Amino acid sequence: MPVRGTPRRPLPAERLLDAAAHLFDREGIRAVGVDRLVAEADVARASLYQNFGSKDALVLAWLTRRDELDRAAYDRALRAAARDADAPADPATRIRIFFDLAAASMRRRHFRGCLYVNALTEFPDDDHTVHALVTEHRRWMREEIADAAAMAGVPDPATLAASIQLIYDGGLVGAKTARSEEPVRLAEQLATSLLTMSSVSAAPA
Repeated sequence: MPVRGTPRRPLPAERLLDAAAHLFDREGIRAVGVDRLVAEADVARASLYQNFGSKDALVLAWLTRRDELDRAAYDRALRAAARDADAPADPATRIRIFFDLAAASMRRRHFRGCLYVNALTEFPDDDHTVHALVTEHRRWMREEIADAAAMAGVPDPATLAASIQLIYDGGLVGAKTARSEEPVRLAEQLATSLLTMSSVSAAPA
């Protein structure tokens, strides 16, 4: 019988990113020191500086990976919701996906709020790279919502997208304080209702 190979142990950089994802989200970025990170990752202290250069750079790498994972999850959900290659997901579904993913994340992360907003709270300076990354992530989300609004025939998709993102933000804050996904679901209903009203009001009489 063939002997199974030993699973490859993740490289130090991967282990540091995994440790960062676990500790930063659970305890906060500033509260976790380098010694705690390297102990959790089971790597030498020098590994952090060799792979990332600094703790701040590790923070940025962690958020970058999270952004990439979130975009990929949204794309997978879009493909799953499409009836076929020539019939993409309808506008309301495209918007609901953001709330579905948020509700799943809230449950998985024990209602700790939006990790991007949490990171901004710890790095409030506009010129910090974390601020730029979070701003870009939120711009991507807003543009996806605006595309859905345009598909629905909304006359001002950008304004509607900004309004829906505000509703989304409120749902996440509500879920964090209530420790329940219900505020996210209510926000989803409000967002899709706003889309419907905006598209209906734009329809010719």
